[in-house]
Amino acid sequence: MKTITFFNNKGGVGKTTCVYHVAWMLSELGYRTVAVDLDPQSNLTSFFLNSDRLEDIYSQEAPPTLLNSITPVVSGEPYRHVYLEHINENLALVIGDLSLSTLEDKLSKVWLECLNRDIYSFKVTSIFNTIIEDAAHQFQASFVLVDVGPNLGAINRSVTISSDYIVMPVASDLFSLQGIKNLGQTLHHWKKEWKDRQDRAPQDFNIKIPDKEFLPAGYIIMQYKALEGRPVKSYIKWAERIPTYYAEHVLHTNKIPESVDADPNCIGLLKHYYSLAPMSMEAHKPMFLLRPADGAIGAHMESVNKCYDDFKKLTLSIVNRCSVTEIAN
Repeated sequence: MKTITFFNNKGGVGKTTCVYHVAWMLSELGYRTVAVDLDPQSNLTSFFLNSDRLEDIYSQEAPPTLLNSITPVVSGEPYRHVYLEHINENLALVIGDLSLSTLEDKLSKVWLECLNRDIYSFKVTSIFNTIIEDAAHQFQASFVLVDVGPNLGAINRSVTISSDYIVMPVASDLFSLQGIKNLGQTLHHWKKEWKDRQDRAPQDFNIKIPDKEFLPAGYIIMQYKALEGRPVKSYIKWAERIPTYYAEHVLHTNKIPESVDADPNCIGLLKHYYSLAPMSMEAHKPMFLLRPADGAIGAHMESVNKCYDDFKKLTLSIVNRCSVTEIAN
């Protein structure tokens, strides 16, 4: 089982849409997959579930979200198995919760206390690893895809150390370049900090602490065609700087590719699919599975078929990259 976290310090690039569609495509290709919504905004959950199901879940006194597994551990009680919402035979969801954001302070505190070899602090710091391993075991998953919020806070740090690979969806603009730089430097810092804490972990307690490498698997350029009214020259200007930023700040190498096309770290390029996106949201199914009954008629069906091919190619590329033990720089 491989855990892949989709992460970018810059919001609004289409990260959640990417996770949703890659998860669906993995299931289409026969890979048993769990999608985990660890963004406190819970947008991934709303992509998967219709309004009636969302109301049914969140109107319960104890909604079957991931907090049902986190709260007992934070309270010093035994862990409870995480609930899985089955989407189809190959795809399941760990439901998000807006209250997840309240854990930031607690996770910051226990991160420091891990330096003192505190057992409770290691249990809380490892909670996302525990949930991911539990969900994967329950569903016999080959892949776990994790969606996180666009920040460098304590929640995302605990998620990152529980990941095998990090995929960065990016846009072609100045702020995405800054996001790549920030995230690359932060990942390097977190890796050093967690190694120090791992060396201090007590040897006599029954919680498996994360031992993942969170290797950078590459980046995906989102909405790579120039948007209406946006100069193509400006778009190309920023796109061609992405390989340099990724190489320098994420991989810490001076081997700079000449262009995006020549960059082995570029996993893929995804279009802006325009009118397919709102249809997808309305139907609660991926863009590449839309049908005439969903409003995809005429030229829309051609776009649906092209979208299927695009995401199949992207997903297979991710599978190939994340099925090896080391990513080549």
